[in-house]
Amino acid sequence: MAGYINSIHTGSTVDGPGIRVCVFLQGCNLRCLYCHNPETWALKEGGSRFTSKALYEKIIRYEPFFKNGGGVTVSGGEPLLQSEFVQEFFTLCKEKGIHTALDTSGSLIPKNIDGLLEVTDLVLLDIKFTKKDEYKKNTLADMDKVLRFLEILNEKKIPTWVRHVVVPGLTGKEEDMLYLKALKEMYQCIEKIELLPFRKLCLDKYDEMGIEFPLKDTPEAEEEEINRLYQILNG
Repeated sequence: MAGYINSIHTGSTVDGPGIRVCVFLQGCNLRCLYCHNPETWALKEGGSRFTSKALYEKIIRYEPFFKNGGGVTVSGGEPLLQSEFVQEFFTLCKEKGIHTALDTSGSLIPKNIDGLLEVTDLVLLDIKFTKKDEYKKNTLADMDKVLRFLEILNEKKIPTWVRHVVVPGLTGKEEDMLYLKALKEMYQCIEKIELLPFRKLCLDKYDEMGIEFPLKDTPEAEEEEINRLYQILNG
């Protein structure tokens, strides 16, 4: 099976445990207000076409880096748009004993979700917003599907890291932290919560695509604020 890939990053230490190869797929069903990868929106544009075997053969060259708890992370875009391709690729990885992580919004539940999760060691679940109306307004997707996806992860006992981007004035408020803290207490599959500071490294991408970045005047999140929010989460 072939999939559409935007880019492959090696040596990542922020997309799951250990040193990882991160594969960014094309295609996204969301339009997050703070999106930093607009070049991945279109499924068949701006990327390369790989078969699952060709992708596996490309990343297996980095296997020596996986020995200390690393592995492969598939991100996007939204990888669940190409769920069958990801399942095939992860199956090849698992046959070699490579740790697999899926970085997703959880806003889609594909028909092959059971098979995909059988070969997924870790899910990085991006909780974009904590209120349903804000989620719909700022991503154009339904938060109820995200919560259903989380329920499936919990039922199948899939280790999950929840991620939340802190955008000053938009996300990362105290009530958001209390919501995320309650989620962690409710779902045993959630191992930890990661707060990701909003950055504007994407500005050049928007300029090249002729699109105005909606949050170009929003300040980046400061480390001091991130630390304060972690105190709320862990308090």
